Amino acid sequence: MKRKLLEQLIEWKESKKRLPLLLEGARQVGKTYLLKTLFGEKYFEKVIHVNFEKADSELINLFEGNIQPQRIIDYLALKFNTPISQDNTLIIFDEIQEVPRALTSLKYFAEDAPEYYVVATGSLLGIALHSGTSFPVGKVNRLRLYPMDFEEFCWANNMEEQTEEAHNAIQSLKRPLITSGFKDLFQQYLAIGGMPAAVSTWIESKNIDIVEMILKNILSDYKDDFSKHTTNTESRRIANLWQSVPRQFAKENHKFVYKTIEPSARGRDYAFSFDWLIDAGLIYKVNLIPHGDKLPLSFYADESDFKIYALDVGMLRQLAGLPSSVVIGDDNIWSNFGGAFAENFLLQQLRSMDFTETYYWANNTKIPNQPKGKSELDFIISDENTIYPIEVKSGEQVKSPSLRIYRQKYNPELSIRFSLKDLEYDEGLLNIPLYYSFLFRDLIKQKDKLSVSEFAFRK
Repeated sequence: MKRKLLEQLIEWKESKKRLPLLLEGARQVGKTYLLKTLFGEKYFEKVIHVNFEKADSELINLFEGNIQPQRIIDYLALKFNTPISQDNTLIIFDEIQEVPRALTSLKYFAEDAPEYYVVATGSLLGIALHSGTSFPVGKVNRLRLYPMDFEEFCWANNMEEQTEEAHNAIQSLKRPLITSGFKDLFQQYLAIGGMPAAVSTWIESKNIDIVEMILKNILSDYKDDFSKHTTNTESRRIANLWQSVPRQFAKENHKFVYKTIEPSARGRDYAFSFDWLIDAGLIYKVNLIPHGDKLPLSFYADESDFKIYALDVGMLRQLAGLPSSVVIGDDNIWSNFGGAFAENFLLQQLRSMDFTETYYWANNTKIPNQPKGKSELDFIISDENTIYPIEVKSGEQVKSPSLRIYRQKYNPELSIRFSLKDLEYDEGLLNIPLYYSFLFRDLIKQKDKLSVSEFAFRK
């Protein structure tokens, strides 16, 4: 299955200033497959793959001594019974966090043997644990891999040509002509998510029961990780916090409340649990921005007021115990959760587009002709010194005062609404169908032309 990050790997290979590459990401997002199969086997004559999770003691002991590159290369050449060339061999150190000295060795490859192609994979948590003395600061290039985003899911479902046509249409200031296929796949994606094992199983079998088993196994593996590097008390709290993620969405206001974890839960007791799950890449924390028009957004974030989202919408569904039929079918239960899943979906897409600084906005404001209440926007992001307020709706009913209040208060250059309504622009408000979320960057690049009368997403 094609992954977008492959293009950046090719750029790294061709760069004259490349450093050893560290590919980070949560467990089971496809790091090894990307490096070994999609990149290594296609763009190199030989691939040396060292999996430190399965390595024998002799290989591990290699890094306990002298970690000069030539010694490591000579050993690997003997172990794998093949010459290692500077020109055509890719060396992969898989799960490098398992051997901290191997992580340190990347520094020496950068300094003493930069001509070799060396890449490493590491879990976000494992790298965070070794971010002190073992981490080669300034001596590695770093990339992060997320679960497959919706566009990659479309590619896996033989819709690559259609996604390209959609991109071209926006760049030509036209309305994309194909929608039905994207709508159907969007619904599937909400149920299946973007974990590569789940996606490939769905593509091969179209059997949702097998997909469910895959997702359950992934969740089980994550739960096993909770106790791997923590005490019994810490692992219990991590598990409690992780299990509470769907319950946070069940509230009308998605602001995180500790008592949702357990009645006696307090913030100071769960600080480590939050850090652990964030470092593991399993949750995203979205802080409040009380001032919606000031840059940089990070300066004004209120870290005591936040929401949390799951790594993957398919895993969120499984964690919530919702059957796929609720999502794919027309179930009344979905009406209670659809908004939360749409939000999680959109945040997942934004992260995959490198919008890593994501916030939400809330403000106590008197709404005209309504009782006093709290207006709230799902997300606030910035790009090239422009702030974009984002509202997410799970259907075609899009009336909500919050975005209107924000616009009246701050007069943003462009406001964004994601919903199931058609693509349209009206006086500074751009409505993007959720199934066209992968066109977001294309659309904001055209923001200066959106008001041109002949634009109108003409056919």
